[in-house]
Amino acid sequence: MDAIWLLGLAGILLSLFFAFTNGYNDAGADVATMVSSGAASVKGALLTAATCNFAGAMLGGTAVVLTLQGVLTQVALSSIGIAIFSAVAAANVWNLVTWYYGIPSSSTHALIGGLVGVGMAFHGLSGVNWGWDELMSGQLTGVTKVLSFLLASVMLGFGGSFILMKAARVLLRKATVNVNRPMKRGQWFTTGLQTFAHGANDAQKQMALIALLLMAMGSPADTVPLWVRVACAAAIALGTLGGGYRIMRTVGRKIFKIRPVHALVAQGNSSLTVIFSTIMGAPVSSTQVVTAGVMGVGTAENMKMVHWRVGKDLVVSWFMTIPAAALLGWLMTVLLRALTGV
Repeated sequence: MDAIWLLGLAGILLSLFFAFTNGYNDAGADVATMVSSGAASVKGALLTAATCNFAGAMLGGTAVVLTLQGVLTQVALSSIGIAIFSAVAAANVWNLVTWYYGIPSSSTHALIGGLVGVGMAFHGLSGVNWGWDELMSGQLTGVTKVLSFLLASVMLGFGGSFILMKAARVLLRKATVNVNRPMKRGQWFTTGLQTFAHGANDAQKQMALIALLLMAMGSPADTVPLWVRVACAAAIALGTLGGGYRIMRTVGRKIFKIRPVHALVAQGNSSLTVIFSTIMGAPVSSTQVVTAGVMGVGTAENMKMVHWRVGKDLVVSWFMTIPAAALLGWLMTVLLRALTGV
């Protein structure tokens, strides 16, 4: 078995592990509001999230796959194994570091950073499809498209939740405490929708990588095989069942004290934001959207009650992720190329 096949198989296994850690990390943010508001137990919320993540991954399209595959340029098929392995290894390392410290960072940012580092290790700046030329003509492609939607999704997460929370306060100004019961029940639907959207968007990232590896290994298929979709869906669902409890505490308790109305608003807005991004073919971070949503409802309620220091730390981690993962991806690529001579 030659080096291409060995790296290809290793890359597939590592991509599935990344899907697992993706589900593990994001589960904490996905169910944090539901658990913190008292709508469900941790086990019930995680089981719901895992089921809906699996369904979303199975039923999601391939628009995000095409966007992610367009990030790298000029990497020969013979080098795809090194490229994907290095990018996913970098993203996995960053996921584990942020999980250990309970930071709800973006798996999407980490993967994009890893791919950028790999492309630059092969061909410098020209090894990455930045999308600058297309931007001048009014088109969003490559890294420009990814970063634009990552920024827009956070703004929509915060702004949409802020506006909806203000509207909810007007509509519920005469409501009694009894309104909390239907709101808690409603969260089973909004959390399900949110995690369905998460699965539909995030699983496509791993599918894109595995599809590229299969092409490098000689597969004639230019689409995502069914077994790849099932494997990625199962990996994310299993990771979700594990649940990122440290991240759950950060999102659900350390930013703002969540009550049923806050959870319902943040979940509903996050779902719509991720669904819109998936339709547009943009890989976004559901963790960031949810976190921004919690900040948005907290600001609408009482900005003095929001723990902005936690929010500041989260924002710093967002801006650190892509450069850190890019450096890790670059180092891994240089090392593997030296060892394999590719």
